[in-house]
Amino acid sequence: MPSAVAGAVAPPRRRLGLILALLAFAQCIYAVDYSIVFVALPEISTGIGFSAQTLQWVVSAYAVAFGGFLLLGGRAADLFGRRRMFTFGLFLYAVSSLAGGLAGDPTTLIIARAVQGIGGAFLAPATLSLVTTTFAEGPERNRALAIWGGAGGSGMILGSLLGGVLTGAFGWASIFFANVPLAGGAMLLAFAIIPKDTDQGASGRKFDLPGALTATVGLTLLVFTLVQGPESGWASPTILITAAIAVAVLAVFFTIESRGRDPLLPLGLFRNRNLSTGTVVTFIFMGTFGALPYFFTLYFQTVHGYSATKSGIAFLLPCVGVLIGNLSGGKLATRFGVRATLIGALFLGLVGTVAFAFSVSPSGSYLQLVPGVFILSLGQGTVFTAMYAAATTGVEAEDQGIASGVAATGQQVGAAVGLAVLVAVANSGHEGLTGEALRVATSDGVRSAMWATVAGIILIMLTALNFRRTPVVPAAEEPGRQEDVVPPSDLLA
Repeated sequence: MPSAVAGAVAPPRRRLGLILALLAFAQCIYAVDYSIVFVALPEISTGIGFSAQTLQWVVSAYAVAFGGFLLLGGRAADLFGRRRMFTFGLFLYAVSSLAGGLAGDPTTLIIARAVQGIGGAFLAPATLSLVTTTFAEGPERNRALAIWGGAGGSGMILGSLLGGVLTGAFGWASIFFANVPLAGGAMLLAFAIIPKDTDQGASGRKFDLPGALTATVGLTLLVFTLVQGPESGWASPTILITAAIAVAVLAVFFTIESRGRDPLLPLGLFRNRNLSTGTVVTFIFMGTFGALPYFFTLYFQTVHGYSATKSGIAFLLPCVGVLIGNLSGGKLATRFGVRATLIGALFLGLVGTVAFAFSVSPSGSYLQLVPGVFILSLGQGTVFTAMYAAATTGVEAEDQGIASGVAATGQQVGAAVGLAVLVAVANSGHEGLTGEALRVATSDGVRSAMWATVAGIILIMLTALNFRRTPVVPAAEEPGRQEDVVPPSDLLA
């Protein structure tokens, strides 16, 4: 039977499908928001006057704020209520999206993107912990995570599709305005669908304010350092100072956590091998697979001259591949075990990325990309579901929020670091190039970034070997096949 949502009244069976649909929709919203700006970046740059050096902060401001506030968002979900933090995150999304669409200068847009990142930091762990505490660990949770992961993994690709179509038809501001009714509507539905949070004060747990402040400041400075390092130079005064402050503040944070009676981040959580391994896996995954939409866009627009609309349409293929992989991931994890599924999917992604690297060429056609892009997208989608199923296994219900925050911190920091590193690899030696020379160099740079991604995927495979083996449930014994458990069709209802 599904476990009751921690801190809430157990939801009626008939409502479970609606809860899962809403959580998947929210996951899709913030996944779309990460990648939707990629295709629109050229329009944003010319529309409100970004320089080549500052344009990356349309993406990076979101990643820095998201990564910096995730531990705070995760523990807030545990202590103050998951529905409350879920709706608060959606509220921040709606307000900041409206501000972003109305922005008339770079500073306003960067601030709006940062607030979107903070919204995501509250929304992401609340959403994942609602899934993992509503559905029982094992096949039932695997199916729920497959649907949730399908929304998230495909949302990253779908964002690029929507970004291209909306930008081409209505201008760059439309990619922000579109979020307002989506996030606002999901927020209102949450009050009707998700059970009300119970009084968290009765548990006697207190909020660790010193830990929250030091974690947020330290992580924000760390992500800023890692994102800005390739641009400013690792030996620049700004990078050295922010890195030193980040390390010092995080050292204070871990000291506080080791001595606190009710810490923001219980360090004992890292004794869960799956969670600690899963955090590393999500970090490298987002630093490799997560950066692919950026390079797809760069290749389509800069090398082959696609318009924003045409670039968006070109993302249909990877979107389909990721969706199929997401929806297959839960079934495969139940049938073959999470670790085996994860390693198999990573191998599939490795093969696809190698094929894509070989097909990148200044004179190549889209058809040449199809095999590699589709195969790597299948692997990407399956990994997205399986890695979260693995990372959250064995975590107590009252710590699911902070555990989700830890895993998502690895995801967001990895996204920021990976994109910065791969962009530096792709842009190496491009200074002063224009016209045809720049087009050829960009194609070569994308190929180099793909080979770096291949190395990263191999590293993920080696790391994933540290996951504990999960028992394989015979088909006849799957809880989802018993009469007293919600069948898969009801989860999809």
